[in-house]
Amino acid sequence: MRPRAPGFNGASPDPSAFGAAPVGSAGSPAAADELAVRLRGEVGGRLSAYAAQLEGAGLPPMSGQQRREVAERLLTEAWRAETGRRLSAGPGVWDAATEELVSRTVLDGLFGLGGLQGLLDDPSVENVHVNGCDRVFVRYADGRQEQVPPVAGSDAELVELVRTVAAKAGQEERRFDRAVPRLNVQLADGSRLFAVMAVAGRVSVSVRRHRYLSVTLKDLVRLGVCDEPLAAFLGALVRARRNVIVAGGTNVGKTTVLRALASAIAPRERLVTIEDTFELGLDRDPVAHPNVVAMQAREANLEGVGAVDQAELVRWGLRMGPDRVIVGEIRGAEVVPMCNAMSQGNDGSMSTLHSSTSRGVFTKLAAYAAQSPERLSLEATSLLVASAVHFVVHIAWASDGRRVVSSVREVVDADGPQVVSNEVYRPGGDRRAVPATAPRAETMDDLVAAGLDPGVFHRARWGGAP
Repeated sequence: MRPRAPGFNGASPDPSAFGAAPVGSAGSPAAADELAVRLRGEVGGRLSAYAAQLEGAGLPPMSGQQRREVAERLLTEAWRAETGRRLSAGPGVWDAATEELVSRTVLDGLFGLGGLQGLLDDPSVENVHVNGCDRVFVRYADGRQEQVPPVAGSDAELVELVRTVAAKAGQEERRFDRAVPRLNVQLADGSRLFAVMAVAGRVSVSVRRHRYLSVTLKDLVRLGVCDEPLAAFLGALVRARRNVIVAGGTNVGKTTVLRALASAIAPRERLVTIEDTFELGLDRDPVAHPNVVAMQAREANLEGVGAVDQAELVRWGLRMGPDRVIVGEIRGAEVVPMCNAMSQGNDGSMSTLHSSTSRGVFTKLAAYAAQSPERLSLEATSLLVASAVHFVVHIAWASDGRRVVSSVREVVDADGPQVVSNEVYRPGGDRRAVPATAPRAETMDDLVAAGLDPGVFHRARWGGAP
């Protein structure tokens, strides 16, 4: 017989079951914080005891939804006991607003991300930066940046919150202490959290939100990232299996644009994605991309062994029969195997890269290649890049503060240490891309064969018929 959940017999709960504790004045923020900590401990303890009862009886464990339902019922009983205590002690009951806030804090602490959860539940929040528990800054989707209330009661509590995040992040143990003073994980909603301690004055946490986990080229037009002719051009690049690098500065939307480009890939194609930390999420959409292998680099364990970097994953990925290889971000030695993948039959592969300009992409690729184990010369790197990369799509901030496609550059050839390219779309007066130099004739033929209206580039350039 399934054990009865504690206190679920319809009778009034015994207040002593929750332990008497001092109560503060009704409505006091400090007392409310203290109450939230106490109730979380009480409900969490009883929830764990009930789970242990199930295990002892040989019954299957509760699902996540069942655990939450049990916790909510335990919390309701805890509030009844708390109300009884306060009526007996004389300070009066908590008001409804405080009760709702404390209840949400308790459940967020048990099932969510504590003080961070409210910010992550706000769809207008784009990034969260915590410079110590009480120095919290938020960037909103409209560009506003504001300081918001603390996310923890102390830096020590913030460390425990980060450890809780690590425990909930998934498959492998991820430490966060003085021996391992940084943590880099993907949250359940696709956001990325990075935290450091012991190497900064205070514990610091950054959360990068991904507001558009499923995005198409039409969505980029709707969001003002590009216009319809440019979206059509980019879609044709993908369908024509051109190798593309999406470049731009930090937090400018490279991953979002890469997802949108991937939306133009036919569902029948097999994809292998390689990332330092899972962000792309193409495997989360089994309708658009049913055949995806998503791989993530792995750090060494405490003995210093077991590390697998992105360069190695690219080599592994090529043995898995992909139609395309997508690297979340080129940032080091993986540049050589990635370019080899692009030039040996895996056409249509893509990646992102940090660069302040579209032309600067080639300098960054050369620098990474020179630092790789292969130690390629500039001339060898230029030949490799020219044979591998077909187009560079650069993302920048427009004058009105929006993220936009600013430049599209076609790789033409290599000339000694230089990569020769044409800027097909260049930055306009507001940094938005405008047509510049027509693609090469053979490129345009391939794009037209992939469904591009042959006049779209010329109409966009001249404002009329070709």
